Amino acid sequence: MNLRELVSALNDFASPALAESWDNVGLLVEPSPPHTVNTLFLTNDLTEEVMEEAVQKKADLVLSYHPPIFTPLKRVTWKTWKERLVVRALENRIGIYSPHTAYDAIPHGVNNWLTKGLGACTSVPLHPSTAPSSPAEGTHRVEFCADAEHLDAVLSKIKDIPEISCLTTLPARVEGEAQTRVSLNCSQKALLEVVALLSQNTLLHHKTEILLLQKPPLPHTGMGRLCTLSEPVSLSDIIERIKGHLQLPHVRIAVGAGRTLESPVKKAALCAGSGSSVLKGTEADLYLTGEMSHHDVLDAVANGISVILCEHSNTERGFLSELRDALAIHLQNKINIIVSEKDRDPLQVA
Repeated sequence: MNLRELVSALNDFASPALAESWDNVGLLVEPSPPHTVNTLFLTNDLTEEVMEEAVQKKADLVLSYHPPIFTPLKRVTWKTWKERLVVRALENRIGIYSPHTAYDAIPHGVNNWLTKGLGACTSVPLHPSTAPSSPAEGTHRVEFCADAEHLDAVLSKIKDIPEISCLTTLPARVEGEAQTRVSLNCSQKALLEVVALLSQNTLLHHKTEILLLQKPPLPHTGMGRLCTLSEPVSLSDIIERIKGHLQLPHVRIAVGAGRTLESPVKKAALCAGSGSSVLKGTEADLYLTGEMSHHDVLDAVANGISVILCEHSNTERGFLSELRDALAIHLQNKINIIVSEKDRDPLQVA
């Protein structure tokens, strides 16, 4: 597949618009066009060792779940390891694409895969995503009716107010009189100016409606998951299930105040990676994530919530095999898709 065609297909699989605003997703490194992709190489972290593996396996595009370029690079030299990744990628005509939190949000993504470690359960996003393109502009819609005597003067003044969009006029009848219905979208700041303007005319002010524009939530899409198990399970059993799902010999556990390893778990809140900000304040029997700060663990435990920590990338990496199969279907088996064998969590227990 042509690289640009493939990137378009990857964006359809998980829209970059679903990623968090702070994230750096999409195509990060692009070899000079035209660039044909025969082999797509999947990894959780693009380290130098993994890059060498991608070179040896003749990858044309690396899909790295974590973006290897996150903070801006001021130069591309051989001095730092992230700069060297870019150099090696371009030397070997390998593109780099990163989905990161877009894959966290989608219904068929990383967090959905992580829920499978709990056993039979239903889940909903902790922080639902909203439709990225609806409404297109503005935070509020203002609608009012004006007669011919006032219409031109009011419209002239409104058009001078910044941050106004979608201004439309339609014929209307109010109490039997011919008038014009005016509708506009505006920002919070512009709303104050619009209301102040309309308040100068009592007739206009009494005929004004203000609507708050809210983007509709996307079903089953968003950050984190709140899971309700079909049947309560002891904390010790949940630990074993998680270890089996993630193929880990051990996890770290903090038992909530007033709880024991035999206490039942009915509701579990989870977030792949570093979940403190997503999980905080959620009522549940258990928090499951890769890593949390010491003080966030203390807060959870004090609130009777047990915590299972598996190390950051251990809660993500296992998804790659499922992703390989899903992308093969999505891309109609047009390219070879392989998963890195060198990619691994940097932390070990000595």
